[in-house]
Amino acid sequence: MAVTVVICAYTEDRWDDLCGAVRSVAGQRVESAVGPKIVLVVDHNAALAERAERAFPWVDVLHNRGRRGLSGARNTALAVVDGGIVAFLDDDAAADPGWLATLLGHYADPEVVAVGGSARPVWPVRRPGMLPAADAEGRGELDWVVGCTYAGQPERVSPVRNLMGCNMSFRREVFDAVGGFAEDLGRVGRVPLGCEETELCIRIRQADPKARIVFDPAAVVRHRVSADRVSWRYLARRCWAEGLSKAAVAGLVGGTDALATERDYTRRVLPAALRRELVGVLRGKGGAARGRGSALGGAAALPMAVGWAAAGYLRGRFGGAAGRSGGAAAFGGGRERQ
Repeated sequence: MAVTVVICAYTEDRWDDLCGAVRSVAGQRVESAVGPKIVLVVDHNAALAERAERAFPWVDVLHNRGRRGLSGARNTALAVVDGGIVAFLDDDAAADPGWLATLLGHYADPEVVAVGGSARPVWPVRRPGMLPAADAEGRGELDWVVGCTYAGQPERVSPVRNLMGCNMSFRREVFDAVGGFAEDLGRVGRVPLGCEETELCIRIRQADPKARIVFDPAAVVRHRVSADRVSWRYLARRCWAEGLSKAAVAGLVGGTDALATERDYTRRVLPAALRRELVGVLRGKGGAARGRGSALGGAAALPMAVGWAAAGYLRGRFGGAAGRSGGAAAFGGGRERQ
């Protein structure tokens, strides 16, 4: 089974991470005569592209030919992949040994069209006290804020609505059927908008209700969390952007599908987490390696995250055309392009 792994990059600030990502893919072993083909798409940064071409002569380095941003870069890669399986790995993530083989194993089922795995955080120092406590698997309820698997996601192989962008794969043929990533969605530079993979997965299922999208937590990548993402400011900005992004997805595929997973998460997962954190405050405990202050931070972060995400969603749905761009600029996002 032919497989291509796509990595998208936009800044030399992540050079060491990018090298780690490429090496982690080059070390994967799959059941085919040749290893995975690696495609690196550079998003409108000629200096980075030239550096990558010198450093990785065995990698296909492409310039983003689409709109600036992650969706345009991914679509540029799809234009050169003509079959088999295409997997996506972030430029600041490194795949564990066996990652790709685990993903590919699920494609023996012809109804499986997409498979993703888990992303475990690599913290700058330690897990920040502003996030709720981690469970036994190291997952916290707000770890999605830093691009990682969160408590509330399945703990075993399960069908899901959508996959995480840093660790996902698809049959190449599904893009011929439904089109590529929506370039009106997705991250541009450091602006933390997203949900383009959510919109794509929903579109796939709407086109073919029998299509199976599978999450396998055993397919692991290690996602580096930069120091700027462990602050209250980033938490607010990221949750606001998530609300804006979900509003955009709802406008494209409908509110029922766009928010189905989020409704369950808000009703079932977050209240239990808040109760646990409040108990930790009262008892002076916050879980392993956490104290009363950390539990207080987690208890404060949960309603804050819900509030900012809800506000962003309302702004995106009812704020007119300026909703997304204006929302990003509210936290300085308008200035943080490449």
